[in-house]
Amino acid sequence: MRLLQLIYNKVKCPTTLRLIRKWLRAPIRINGRLEKRRKGIPQGSPLSPLLSNIMLDVLDKHMELKGLRYVRYADDFSVYTKSKSDAKRIGNELYLFLRDVLKLPINKAKSGIRRPVHFNLLGHGFTPVYKNGVKGQYQLVVSHKSWSRFKRTLKDITKKTKPISLLVRLEKLNKVCWGWINNYRLAQSYAKLKKQDTWLKNRLRYCIWHDWKKLERKRKNLIRLGIEQGQAYAWSRTRMGGWAVAQSPILKTTITISRLKRKGYKPLGDYIDKKQTLIW
Repeated sequence: MRLLQLIYNKVKCPTTLRLIRKWLRAPIRINGRLEKRRKGIPQGSPLSPLLSNIMLDVLDKHMELKGLRYVRYADDFSVYTKSKSDAKRIGNELYLFLRDVLKLPINKAKSGIRRPVHFNLLGHGFTPVYKNGVKGQYQLVVSHKSWSRFKRTLKDITKKTKPISLLVRLEKLNKVCWGWINNYRLAQSYAKLKKQDTWLKNRLRYCIWHDWKKLERKRKNLIRLGIEQGQAYAWSRTRMGGWAVAQSPILKTTITISRLKRKGYKPLGDYIDKKQTLIW
């Protein structure tokens, strides 16, 4: 097996090789029955991407020798060229190299030649730079699917019926935002984050309004936040829904951004640099 030979070239420990061989030959369950594994490696284990990197290290060196610009993560990789003809030529060369040298099958459904605007990589996409005198340049952006997944996560944390305090909610938000924005720090996302931040602050206000529950408690809390008694009484008895209240002066003038910051909230735009990242 070529993979074991590549590992043996670097690792001479027979015990390690024996364990890897057993793992690679572990049976697979099909329709409730265990059957022998004829090809491929078991998925879902930390060892799977590690073995992919070992196997495709040969491909990396081949592409570096050819002077190609490429990105590879585990068994997914993309090569970038200046013209369609170059892409076809390089694509055919790599197909033959994978088939004849590494003996690896190619997933034709996922393979192909695409323009940057029609291509996503690890949650990132590409859009042209619209600027006078600039042609053929692209900027890195967050893909639509990644944005949607991020918003669903924020929506789950800021669900008004979730039985957690505001401080715990803000702590969870900060952890998620730090991780997500750090992962996509190279992408141009400042404008969309500012828009998302407005939505997120309203979600937090909605949670606070829901936590106050009773009318009298709402009135007292509005007074504590600086609203006159008569106005606080009228606002606490409003017939608007909670989401409408969160976007109205009732909470925008009382649960201000400065008050949220004092509780531990950090605006999404503060996590990143405002400079635009260009991909040449």
